Amino acid sequence: MRLKDYAEKEDGKRVWLSEAELSAFIGEAETPRQKIAFLLAGRCGLRRQEIIEVEKRDLVETDTGYVVRVWDGKGSKYREPPAPQQLVALVEGIAWEMDDDERLVGTEYGSTVYRWFERAASRRGEETDDRGWDFVGPHDLRRSWGIRVLESGVLPSVVMEWGGWNDWETFRDHYLAEFSPEALRRERGKVGFLADTTPDAGNAGSGDVFSVAQPQGSEAEDRYAE
Repeated sequence: MRLKDYAEKEDGKRVWLSEAELSAFIGEAETPRQKIAFLLAGRCGLRRQEIIEVEKRDLVETDTGYVVRVWDGKGSKYREPPAPQQLVALVEGIAWEMDDDERLVGTEYGSTVYRWFERAASRRGEETDDRGWDFVGPHDLRRSWGIRVLESGVLPSVVMEWGGWNDWETFRDHYLAEFSPEALRRERGKVGFLADTTPDAGNAGSGDVFSVAQPQGSEAEDRYAE
């Protein structure tokens, strides 16, 4: 989990969940409807208000695969983020009891969805003894989704379309300039003295980590001189 202060307010934190943490959070759902809400945020990138407005008939199969039709997103913008098979299978499992125009999460109140997220995060906090879960809400799952899709190699313009972002500068600053916990762990592993294989003080001078810090041979010397 990665946390960062908001620039514009003192309370709260922006949160990026790792893949394992996101999966664990989704697993905290107490009902199929709750799980649908968690998947719409964490696997489709929907905002809280968008989550409650998705109807059964809005999950459709297109030429590009299953998508969620978001009819009235932020700024009244329509979009079609891709839907994972996990969501499709879950909806198909309860479809028999739903009308086509019924809301997938079964509520029209964003406050209800927020409480679902709050309780799930609280349970994760108790389970892991990690205070970071105190700050996790629906938008943090959307944020984690956006960063993960970007790092998967999807074009930024496509991610903007899927997520309903219109302001390039905001998207650049809040997403292109940020990283998932997995990316930071990968970069941390490139630093010799932070790696698990770093020799202790008694063995200084042995091992690959220290050979990098003390290059030998003309090729290595030329590389470090640049």
